[in-house]
Amino acid sequence: MNDFEQELASQPHDAFARCMLSDPAHATAFFQGHLPPDIAAAADWSTLSLQPASFVRQNLQQSHTDLLYSVKVIGRDVLLHLLLEHQTSVDPLMPLRLICYVVEVLRHHAETHGLPLPPVIPFVLHQGPDRWTVSTQFRDLFALPEDLATLLCAYLPDFQHALLDLTRFDPEKEETQPQMQVILRLMKAAREKRLIEFFEWLGSGSVEVTLLLREDFFRRCLLYAVHIDINLDAESISRSLSASPKLQQEAMSLAQKLRQEGHQEGRQEGRADGLAHGEWAGKIQLLEKFLGLAATPSGTLAAQEIIALEARYAELEQQYNLRFKI
Repeated sequence: MNDFEQELASQPHDAFARCMLSDPAHATAFFQGHLPPDIAAAADWSTLSLQPASFVRQNLQQSHTDLLYSVKVIGRDVLLHLLLEHQTSVDPLMPLRLICYVVEVLRHHAETHGLPLPPVIPFVLHQGPDRWTVSTQFRDLFALPEDLATLLCAYLPDFQHALLDLTRFDPEKEETQPQMQVILRLMKAAREKRLIEFFEWLGSGSVEVTLLLREDFFRRCLLYAVHIDINLDAESISRSLSASPKLQQEAMSLAQKLRQEGHQEGRQEGRADGLAHGEWAGKIQLLEKFLGLAATPSGTLAAQEIIALEARYAELEQQYNLRFKI
């Protein structure tokens, strides 16, 4: 079992986003299609590369996907860093979280390369069940009256993050690289529990089969699907692909592999347990960071029972509310 399959067992949404968007070709298609057009047109996408981001995770550990890329701006020898956040729930504090990541990126750059600093564009990919209804502007966290905001504007960070909200994403209107369209359609279908419809669409010939079978792309999509829906198995997926014998054969091959590994029997319990631990650990470490406390090591949190994690989070949440909420 490879790293991707191991991560799927506990955090399937994050594992799939990380696996697919770590590919420069997929990342290029994603950003070209969803950054503001003027920024997308100004970048030389042939230079896009994935950058190490362990320094971000060490300081701001979370149970989410954070990917960091660099790309040169056409005509200028400047690096543009793109920080991707994969998010499954609406978070009013997202601008505050992201500005922490931006500071870590800039601090690391200053320590390793000095000045000038590169621009940072944080991007939130929202896959949650609810629409993203909170502001993407950092200044809106202050909720200042207009006269006071005008008085203090020079002292407030001017910052916002980009956003793709899959609840408002219309795949029929999406014009992007075929594999990226498949990725976003699948992520949307996964959250809406409409996976069989997705595979029927895939089997209808909307995407060239050779593109789907290239470099384990389709197999990763299949693995993601069977991990996020405990009522779905590779056999039912195969039946939905009856219009495409090649894809159907691939699905049946995966079904046989899963049976041999005993994966189907144990995935429900392992996924639920691991996901719950990961979510509570991420929430605890985030609040500890905001409160200026030393982050509890992930290994320590993983060894605790869920009830203990819930109690620790409640304690930290109370401290946070007392200190920061009006």
